[in-house]
Amino acid sequence: MNRNPMHRGHAPVWRSDRGQVALEYIGFVPILLFVALCGIQLGWVAYVHEQADTAARTAARVEARNGDGGEAAGAASVKGGLDIRVVVTKSADAVTATATIRVNSIVPGLDISDAVATAVMPNDDPKGP
Repeated sequence: MNRNPMHRGHAPVWRSDRGQVALEYIGFVPILLFVALCGIQLGWVAYVHEQADTAARTAARVEARNGDGGEAAGAASVKGGLDIRVVVTKSADAVTATATIRVNSIVPGLDISDAVATAVMPNDDPKGP
């Protein structure tokens, strides 16, 4: 079989690979962006859970020592802009604080549950529960 492009009177056909890499790169960019967003989302989830843990420990400690002000102290212990709720309950021997922070999603279509942390401290308040 003759593979000569000039065979039988046909004009030569030149095929070029120019631009092939650019097209492959453009097709791969959305995948890279999605992986980057997932990595950022994972870091954000870890950060918000850490902030919830800090708020719960602070609220329980302040409430156990002072007898009041734990909810405000817990909310003040996290960075601004986070939607936080702190609930403190007391018994005769312990103070329990629960902090809940809403985790915002930056990956489209991803539903993430709230970050919830609970801390328990011995009740040191001389006034009691």
